Amino acid sequence: MKKNIIKTLGIVVLVLALILVGNCLYTVHPKEYVAVRQFGRIVDIKSEPGLYLKTPFVQSIQRVSAATILYDVPASDVITRDKKSMISDNYILWRVTEPTKYIQTLNAIEGRAEERIEAAVYNSLKKIISGMTQDEIIAARGDKLNGMITQDANGDIQVYGIEIIQSQIKALDLPDDNKNAVYNRMISERENIAASYAAEGKAEAQKIRNDTDKQVAIKLADAEKRAATLIGEGEAEYMSILQGAYNTADKAEFYNFIRSLDAMKESMTGGNKTIILDKDSQIAQLFYGVSTMD
Repeated sequence: MKKNIIKTLGIVVLVLALILVGNCLYTVHPKEYVAVRQFGRIVDIKSEPGLYLKTPFVQSIQRVSAATILYDVPASDVITRDKKSMISDNYILWRVTEPTKYIQTLNAIEGRAEERIEAAVYNSLKKIISGMTQDEIIAARGDKLNGMITQDANGDIQVYGIEIIQSQIKALDLPDDNKNAVYNRMISERENIAASYAAEGKAEAQKIRNDTDKQVAIKLADAEKRAATLIGEGEAEYMSILQGAYNTADKAEFYNFIRSLDAMKESMTGGNKTIILDKDSQIAQLFYGVSTMD
C-alpha cells in the first residue's frame, strides 16, 4: 500500500511538472507576433521564431498574425467631380506592423481591423474620386490612382497598428443604366473621328489628283509645243531642200509638171477616165504646151 501511495505521488508530481513546464514554455512561429501579458498588461512582444520562457500562472500569451492578409472590399458607388456615378470594386493587402497598438485598439480581432480598413479605403476613394473628373480618373487608372488611395487610407489606420500594403482597384466602371449611353457616345465620337479622317483623306487625294492633272497638262503642252517646233523645223528643212532641188526655171517647170500629173492621177478614180478641163487651167495649159512642143 505504501508503494502505491509513493507511485501515485510520483505520477502527480510528474503531471504537475509537465504542467509547469508547459506553462513556462511557448513557441513563436514564422510570420507571427506573440504578446506576453502579465495581469492583462502587455510586457513583451516576440517576433523572431523560436522557443521562449515566461512566468508560469502569472504571464499569458496572445498570438497575432504577421502575414500579409488579402481582404476583398465590397463594391461601392462613388461620384466624380463632374457628377458622374461610378462603381468601384477593390481588394486590399494589409498586415500588422505594431502588434501592441493592434491589440490595445482592436484586441487583435481581424474582423474589426478589416472594418476599419474598409471604411478608411472607402473614405479615401470617395475623397480622391470626387476631386477628379471622369476623364481624369480614366487617365489615372492603374498604379497612380491605386497609390493615391493607398497613401491616403494609411493615414487613417496607423493608429490601429496596421498598414495597407496595397489598395488595388479591380474594376472602376459605370452603373449598368449609364453604360449604353456612354458606349453610344463613344461610338458616335469614334465615327466622327473616322469621318474626319476620311474627309481629310479625300481632300488630300483630290489635291494629289489636281496636282497630277496639272503636271500632265504642263507636260502635254510642252510636248505639243516641242512637236510643233519639230514639225515647223521639218517643213522648213523640206522647203529648203525643195528650193535647192528646183532652183532653176527648167527644174521648177519639171516640178510643176510632175505635181500636175500627180493631181490628175488622184482625180482619175473609178471607171470614168474622162477629164473636162477649162482651157485656162494650168493642167490644160500644160497639155497645150506639150502639144505645141510636139
